[in-house]
Amino acid sequence: MDEREIRLRTSRRRLFLKTAIGTGIGLSLVSAFYVGASLRPKQEVTPDKEPLKPGDILVYAQGGGEPKPIRPEELKPGDPFLLAYPMDPKTKVVKSGEAKNTVLVVRYPPEELAPEVASHGVEGIVAFSAVCTHLGCIISQWVGDKKAGLCPCHGGVYDFAQGARIIAGPPPRPVPQLPLKVEDGVLVAAGEFLGEVGVKAEAGFCRHV
Repeated sequence: MDEREIRLRTSRRRLFLKTAIGTGIGLSLVSAFYVGASLRPKQEVTPDKEPLKPGDILVYAQGGGEPKPIRPEELKPGDPFLLAYPMDPKTKVVKSGEAKNTVLVVRYPPEELAPEVASHGVEGIVAFSAVCTHLGCIISQWVGDKKAGLCPCHGGVYDFAQGARIIAGPPPRPVPQLPLKVEDGVLVAAGEFLGEVGVKAEAGFCRHV
């Protein structure tokens, strides 16, 4: 075997070893990546973040201490809406950890409500999602002269008596209504929201609530 062939074989062995070592390191890194991914803690849905369900009791969002269920007689026509959270009737856990559970409740003279809206309310009391459909802010202000709700982020105004019809601002659609009923003298969710809550993801464009 001449010197040239010896050098060629030696070079091939070095190339093989480098390739093997490189592949081994690469596979190790890939394995480590997948192992690391599998060790990442999964986000758990705690009781306070569970979605609103039919039968949940509506309680005042404001105020501390024990959760206070909302009673129909406490709401007067013409008063500003109030914000509420659903409470599990069995565990008494208030589902305030998820923004999409925020509900607004308001009372109108029954004759001012659109028939479809009135059919999902009780005695002029109606409830809607409080999450604006524009960028997901909370509708938190009352426009008294219009008897409507205002989202302070970008000026979206909703007429709840007419199914949360948009009368000003950029929201693309009304907020969904929440059917109500009265049980044991307090307001209770009679079903799920009658539509998607928050911002809709559009094709090719994703927005966050």
